[in-house]
Parts: sequence; C-alpha cells; structure tokens
Amino acid sequence: MNRRKITSHDVAARAGVSRTTVSYVLNNVETANISEPTRLRVLDAADELGYVPNAAAQMLAGHRSHIIGLVFPRTHPHLATHLFLLQILEGLMAVVQEQGLRLIVDSVESNVESAYLDLARAKRIDGLILIDAPGDDRALQRLAQDDFPIVTLGYNHPDLCSVDVDNRRGAQQAVEHLLALGHRRIACITNVPTTFTQTDMRLLGYQDALAQAAIALDQSLIAEGLYSPESGIAAMQRLLALPQRPTAVFVASDVIAFGVMTAIRAQGLAIPQDIAVVGFDDVPLARHAHPPLTTVRMPTVEMGRRAGELLCDQIMGRSVAPRALLETELVVRASSFCSL
Repeated sequence: MNRRKITSHDVAARAGVSRTTVSYVLNNVETANISEPTRLRVLDAADELGYVPNAAAQMLAGHRSHIIGLVFPRTHPHLATHLFLLQILEGLMAVVQEQGLRLIVDSVESNVESAYLDLARAKRIDGLILIDAPGDDRALQRLAQDDFPIVTLGYNHPDLCSVDVDNRRGAQQAVEHLLALGHRRIACITNVPTTFTQTDMRLLGYQDALAQAAIALDQSLIAEGLYSPESGIAAMQRLLALPQRPTAVFVASDVIAFGVMTAIRAQGLAIPQDIAVVGFDDVPLARHAHPPLTTVRMPTVEMGRRAGELLCDQIMGRSVAPRALLETELVVRASSFCSL
C-alpha cells in the first residue's frame, strides 16, 4: 500500500500552528513576523515528517514564477546564425535543473523594449538572460533602474551583470598567428555592425596585432559582415577586387567565414595557399569546413553555465561579480597553416 503523502496540514498539526504560518516559515516570507521559537518548531515538524513543499505553493508564497527567460533581441535570420546556441543552452540548462527552475526561450523581432519590460514587470519571469543585446537598447537602461535580475551574454553594460569572452585578446591572437606565418597584408571582416561591443573589441584586437608588428592600418582592408555567410561573400568579393588583394583575412565570425571561403574558391584561389582564413567562435561546423577552419574557440558551454549562476545569485539576493570575462583559445586548422 502506498504511503499517504505528507501535507502542510500535517506539519501545521504537528507544530501546533496554522497552515498559513507553515507556508510563511517554509517560504522565508520575511514580512510575516514569525517568532524564532515558532519558526524552529515548524522546521522541526517538517523535518520529522519528511515534508516536501509543493513547488506551485512555494511559487505563490514567494511571489516568484521559478521561470527564467533567455531572449535573442534579433530577427530570425540572425538567430539562425547562432550555431553555438545549443552549447550555451547545455551550460545554462545544467544550472536550471540544479536550481529546480524552468527556462523559456524567445526571439524578439520587433518592439524589443516593450517585450522585455512586459516579461519583467508582469513577474512572469524571475530573471532574464540576453544574448548580444545592442548597445543602444533602452530597455536595458530601464531594467537596470528597476534592479531586475538580468545577465547579458556578449554585451557589457555598466549597470548589469555580464558574461563574455576576451574578444579583443582573442582577435589579437588570431592575427598574431597570421603574422607569425609571414602574412603582412591581412584583411579584417567584422561580424556585426559596430553598435555591438564585441564587434569593437574584435576590431581593436586586429588593430592591436598590426600595431605591435609595426604594420600601418589600411582602412581599405576592413569590411563589414552582417550575420550571414552571404554577407561574407559580398565582403570578400570587395576585398578581392582591390588592386592588391590581401594574403590573409581575419573574419570575426565563423558563419561569415564560411561565405568568405566560398568567395575565395569562386575566384579559383586556394585556401590557405593563396589566402589564409581565420574565423572566430569555433562553431560545431568549423572543423568540417573545406578546408577545416582555423578559429578562436569560445567556451560557450561555460558561458551558459556562468550566466545561469550569476542570474540565480541575483534572484536569491546574493552578491555577484559584475562581470565574468572568460578566456578564448586559438584552434589551428588547415585554413591558415601555410608559411610563405
């Protein structure tokens, strides 16, 4: 015969208090003004009976939804380029499961500010993780003023917690690799417009490496990508049309680098013999490119986990570090390794 499930009514009877008092104690409702002897009596009764609180009841008593949100403030075409999304989710879901939370994932295509504020202020979620939020997003300013728990991935806001990689150093290492192979005319194709902080940092890393090698910056060798392989094709076609084409190109996104490699091969050129290519991200498909793509690896699983941990710390009122900056790793493959 199955044992009857212990309820809060049983705990209340054992402790000699009301069920409301049991709810206040077990959910740590600070405004309930429960005396310490009563609180201890309720905790002892719950422990003796082996009482497990109902999750829905805890949610109501604590005024929490026990749900966190992961939001992409982009259009769907950009979302499709996030080939490392599953790795971020792997790290984040580990924390979600450990903490007994639920996760909702959304991609906001328009009216971003309203969408953020509606989710947060209606208390449908306890906290929010944003991937690649643009620097001019006014919703972030308002959420910061409200002290709503929020963590950004790939964007650093002075009033918000963030998790990112050292984009500047990672880009510098990529270009230093090309310099070590003997290249001097190295182009750069950005991943997104410069309203995003990671774009600025990767471009600065490219410039740092050239400056340290005493190579003058040539603006004609810098082209802008826009999320997709198609933008990589267009950017590389412009660079190939220069009177003196580059011998190597640093591409600040693997997805865009795939288009760059297509454009190079379409001109009858060989990679890396004619033009070496280095990407950034190390998305799962990078190792299967033709040839396999040299790239800067981001610790995406760890990024997801750290974002989840920081968000949970905020929700629980624990002190948190304002920023987690993770290291990258240069992964050398056949798309670059050809000394001149």
